[in-house]
Amino acid sequence: MRNRLQVDLRGRGPGRSDQRVHNVERSRGAKRPKRAPAARQALFRRFSHLTSMGVGSPWAFTVACAVILVWAFSGPIFHFSDTWQLIINTGTTIITFLMVFLIQNTQNRDAIAIHLKLDELICALKGARNRLVEVEELSDEELEELRREFRRLGAGTTQSHPYVRDKDS
Repeated sequence: MRNRLQVDLRGRGPGRSDQRVHNVERSRGAKRPKRAPAARQALFRRFSHLTSMGVGSPWAFTVACAVILVWAFSGPIFHFSDTWQLIINTGTTIITFLMVFLIQNTQNRDAIAIHLKLDELICALKGARNRLVEVEELSDEELEELRREFRRLGAGTTQSHPYVRDKDS
């Protein structure tokens, strides 16, 4: 497993000599990712948040059901033509395509927030192992190695938790 920088768990923030993992990796030759201007990012963040809140509401579901009902009841008027079917197929495809990006943006932000909250808890607890603070940055092989390590640690306990499986799946 690659060596990772450890976070100070003595209740202090990082000192001037401390470096974050991404700064160390960048100094090894990794290029800095290009970012959109902050104003554009903030605008997209607000737009995606408001849109996800809106389309996740009962009102949006009601509107979507109403559109489907209007479309279905208009079938006999248009003799269930190919154009009539194409309208609903095209509309739903476009909306689905755009919603995927908005949902992914919202989930990415939620995942980052959860990771930061968990990192804060790890850093605040005395005696907590801090090597897992940036576990999401590990490779799949490193994650599997950690999983096996925790399985071995869990095998040494005398009681099993009702929600923990006893055998590998």
